[in-house]
Amino acid sequence: MPLLRKLLILSHRYIGIPLSFLFVLWFVSAFVMIYAGGMPRITPAMRLAGAGVLDFVRVQISAAKAASIAGISPTTASLRMVLGRPVYDFAEAGFSTRVFADDGAVLADLSLAQAQQVGADFLSMPVSALHYQATLTEADQWTLTQRNDLPLYKFAVADELDTEIYVAPGQAAVSVYTTDRSRLLAWLGTIPHWLYFTSLRLNQPLWYEFVVWSAGIGCVLAVLGLMLGVTQFRRIRPFSLWRSLPYRGGMRWHYLLGLIFGVFTLTWVFSGLLSMEPFAWTRARGLEVDPEVYTRGELDLAAFPNPQGQNWSELVPGEIKTVEFIWIQGRAHYLLNYVPHNLVPDNLGHSPMPSLANQTDGQVEHAHAGEIAERKRERLHQPYPIDGQAQADSLLLDAASFTVQPVFDSALLASQLDEAAPTAKVSAYELLRDYDDYYYSRANQLPLPVLRIKFDDPAASWFYVDPRQSRILAMAHRWSRLERWLYNGLHSLDFAFWYHRRPLWDIAVLFLLFGGLAGSVTGLYFGLRRVQRDLSGLLAK
Repeated sequence: MPLLRKLLILSHRYIGIPLSFLFVLWFVSAFVMIYAGGMPRITPAMRLAGAGVLDFVRVQISAAKAASIAGISPTTASLRMVLGRPVYDFAEAGFSTRVFADDGAVLADLSLAQAQQVGADFLSMPVSALHYQATLTEADQWTLTQRNDLPLYKFAVADELDTEIYVAPGQAAVSVYTTDRSRLLAWLGTIPHWLYFTSLRLNQPLWYEFVVWSAGIGCVLAVLGLMLGVTQFRRIRPFSLWRSLPYRGGMRWHYLLGLIFGVFTLTWVFSGLLSMEPFAWTRARGLEVDPEVYTRGELDLAAFPNPQGQNWSELVPGEIKTVEFIWIQGRAHYLLNYVPHNLVPDNLGHSPMPSLANQTDGQVEHAHAGEIAERKRERLHQPYPIDGQAQADSLLLDAASFTVQPVFDSALLASQLDEAAPTAKVSAYELLRDYDDYYYSRANQLPLPVLRIKFDDPAASWFYVDPRQSRILAMAHRWSRLERWLYNGLHSLDFAFWYHRRPLWDIAVLFLLFGGLAGSVTGLYFGLRRVQRDLSGLLAK
């Protein structure tokens, strides 16, 4: 037993010396991430807010004619405004083509001046407020996840937010939007927490191995600490709690903090490890079905009338920003994406920020159009494919009748999905009007109602289908449902019984974070003292 205890002490001490620094970094950045979210990025609602209002009067040619001019047979098509003109966006075999809807001219990659105009339009600011900084051919700190958009034009904006934007000339769109606030919060939160440092993150294999091994060894360190908490505890009679605690001074506090908060430290570092999906079961796939089960058939653009001849403004309670041409259930449909009237920018080029949890009712902030949804980020990692971002307000129209498409029949949707999975059968389906534990949004942003369809396959796969737009929203199988609890449950303490009763969740999590941080700081302090003593002893020899 003395030998085992000695091994535990030495292992915990010398593994903890380098790892305690990472633990301190993880705990400190976690405080920021709770309220600041992840890296600066453009959400769907954010992009829609910055888009120009579609001018249907200027649409002179149909989508079918525009595709014919470009000589393509696209698999997807949409209509939006670029440089103050309506443009058809086509995609075919991974390549995109844009054709102006007013004269049929093909839009090539943006020039620098055009990119500057696109950025100004996105921000509702004059072109003179944007100042060219550089042309990026390699990713920087803020474009790590936009490497497919390279090259990018970077512009600094003369505003009170110290805004910087990156415009993708090949996409004719703003790719990245940051402010001094979002950049600072990222440096204090996401970047140190997930080790998103440019030089490391660009080397994906190295970054992955470093994070996985760091978290894995961190789990070992936490387990060793808990084992020491038991083996070092003195069994004294008559019992006295304070006299039973080993060590003196600061070491006693480190022991006590580890004893109280060590379990939560272990669950946090273990769930953080799971976010990297290091095990085969975390990468397991459920039932395979054709993702185009509801959209089968070639996109026949001839079935879509010229948008110019319709009265679009009476259809939605807002401003239409984009129109998608979609083939659903063997019929042509328009998907209108719009910004509600209460979020339409005012005459100063600013847009009202939606109410947030920490604002009083009726309290409104103002910001650039690009900031409308910046604070709605919910998760960095999601073990099941559920989009936690704010979704754009949209309306589905039958293109032939130009009427709102009724909700699709649940039995029909379940039957079609059943046919698309020849190796399994639907065991049950239910129309949910509220979220369950595996399809949910902390800010109530995901579409409802939703059709949950369960299969009898070995993975017990569940599909979530939007009955309004006839599309698969998410899929969860038995392993991803387990990971939901082991990752979201343990890492964010994401349990409905208290998460929706804030500030109860905030108080508990902040208390546990402070305890874990204090234990890590004391561990780092004594670790550095040990290194200093060991080095002094070596030098003395």
